[in-house]
Amino acid sequence: MNTTPFVDMHCDTLMQSWFRNKKDIYKTSSMLDVKRLRQGGAKAQFFAIFMQSMRAKHLLGPFMIRDERYINKLIRAFYNTLQKHSDVIAFAGNYEDMENNWQQGKISAFLTMEDGRAVGGRMEKLEEYYDKGVRLIGLTWNYPNCFGYPNSADVTVMKRGLSDFGREAVEEMNRLGMLVDVSHLSDGGFWDVARISKKPFVASHSNARALCGHPRNLTDEMIRAVGEAGGVIGLNQCPEFLYPYSGENRLEDMVKHLLHIRKVGGREVAALGSDFDGITGTLAIKGPQDYGKLADALAKAGLSGEEIDEIFFKNVERVIRDVMR
Repeated sequence: MNTTPFVDMHCDTLMQSWFRNKKDIYKTSSMLDVKRLRQGGAKAQFFAIFMQSMRAKHLLGPFMIRDERYINKLIRAFYNTLQKHSDVIAFAGNYEDMENNWQQGKISAFLTMEDGRAVGGRMEKLEEYYDKGVRLIGLTWNYPNCFGYPNSADVTVMKRGLSDFGREAVEEMNRLGMLVDVSHLSDGGFWDVARISKKPFVASHSNARALCGHPRNLTDEMIRAVGEAGGVIGLNQCPEFLYPYSGENRLEDMVKHLLHIRKVGGREVAALGSDFDGITGTLAIKGPQDYGKLADALAKAGLSGEEIDEIFFKNVERVIRDVMR
């Protein structure tokens, strides 16, 4: 099986550390951990602070805590892992950090945030989270927040764009060197980002709407816009974003989405964003240790080693170099 190095732009493993009361994610019983990242040949992994939905409070019960306390607990689990296993994995805040880590035989860990609601409409919070290590923010999740509106089956909601704060925040994130992530954003919000951002932006874990009509996915016009901006789109392995109603993330569907994204947006736009620990179903890839299966499937589909490297790590590396400081 192919062992191509990879950079994965999204996982929810830090959230799982909270639910499982783990202060160290070197070895877990969930989909992803440091041990399996090493086994799969990871060059870097983006670890998301997934914000628990306030609307799910009645379901989460004792697991629901104040945002700041929750965020700080996940950040502590992140840094605790890096400290305890510094021979294997290390923090990366930019391209130079990642390359230095790789030269030392270490996986790079990037800290991100999924759903910017904790920013609370305050620009100083962006800098605070940057100082804590956050290098990417998914502006929304599935509910409106201070940045704007989410993806939705409701056409009216889908047309709504960024808030006044959201538009200013995109410019501030550009200044800070923090990636703007449009996964989960409304179509209107996407086009606001495309218009405002002076630096490449990303869809860290989204697929092609032409192949699977879920509103979480991107239209061909959007895929082209990401490519023209110099950004990337990370393949999401969630079954419902790959093939409608299948409940299964088949390798053949992953390959179809990646080939479509490359065809529409250019060979520099396709990347990986698994959503490990945030997906369920019958999974062809059960964790980072299985990424070689996808590399093999892409080779079987006719892609060269150089083209697979672009998808697996080179395209994302370019964006990290261009945006993060």
